[in-house]
Amino acid sequence: MTSEQVRPRSAETRARILATARDHFSRHGYDRTTIRRIAADAEIDPSMVMRYFGNKERLFAAAAEFELRLPDLSALPPERVGAALVEHFVERWDGDDTLMALLRRGATDPAAADRMREVFAGQLVPVIAALHTDPAEAASRAALAASQILGVALCRYVLCFPPVVDMPKRELVAWVGPTVQRYLTAPHP
Repeated sequence: MTSEQVRPRSAETRARILATARDHFSRHGYDRTTIRRIAADAEIDPSMVMRYFGNKERLFAAAAEFELRLPDLSALPPERVGAALVEHFVERWDGDDTLMALLRRGATDPAAADRMREVFAGQLVPVIAALHTDPAEAASRAALAASQILGVALCRYVLCFPPVVDMPKRELVAWVGPTVQRYLTAPHP
């Protein structure tokens, strides 16, 4: 068998594993999804999943597809962008636990952390860049906004700090929005 014959089969197997993993992670969550079940549904040996991805955490990171569905912040009045971004993220987290699972994994697994960086760099930075005439600052501003937003996610959805968990969305946005606003629109210090 030539290397050209092996590669398409390998790519097909990898794609089948990822499709099956996405289905399992979305239906059962991270904790209840097993490598054995993914392998069985993909009709391969579990060792093949390990061969391609190494472990469950790396498989999850590769399979995690998360569309932030960010609003067009440039269409808003400049003084409203911070609150709008915070409100958007709280709504997204309330409706989809994929980002939370990725956040949990990203805290301890380098592959999941890489995936988180890809999601934010590929989706958040361009939205922030559209707000400014200096695109060189977009990555820094997006990273600062993400630090605040992900900190809220960690406290509200992962660590479940009671005051933050119990806080109504409107109040949470009122507290966090001005900080994110500053990161997004304040003059460079």
